[in-house]
Amino acid sequence: MVFNNALVTAVALATTMIIMAHPSVQVTVNITNHLTEKILIVHCRSKDDDLGAHPVAVGASFHWSFGLEFFGGTRFSCKLAVEDKRISFVAYEQGVDAVGDWFVLDDGVHGNGSPYFLKAAWRRPAHAFIS
Repeated sequence: MVFNNALVTAVALATTMIIMAHPSVQVTVNITNHLTEKILIVHCRSKDDDLGAHPVAVGASFHWSFGLEFFGGTRFSCKLAVEDKRISFVAYEQGVDAVGDWFVLDDGVHGNGSPYFLKAAWRRPAHAFIS
């Protein structure tokens, strides 16, 4: 099959214009410490970004914003630590999670979805994983 070069060029140009005209969607994720008088350590990362480890005081939040990938695939996972307990969970996955607010309580991480739900419970690992 022979393609008309002008048609192929026009389709490529139109596709590029659609991608460039697509407004950048910004997502904000919040992780709020509602523990009983304990500092929370939060360490989140995606395949492209490591946000580092951050101490979060009781009542305070760690939050970040990012743009979504046009063809999907944005995913942030987090590791939380308090004293000798740990939690690992996916804080955001494009096309899967619509939750942007997470609340850390004495029993684990809760999402603000409808209904309010327990996403991950605390566990006591043999070694620490927060650095």
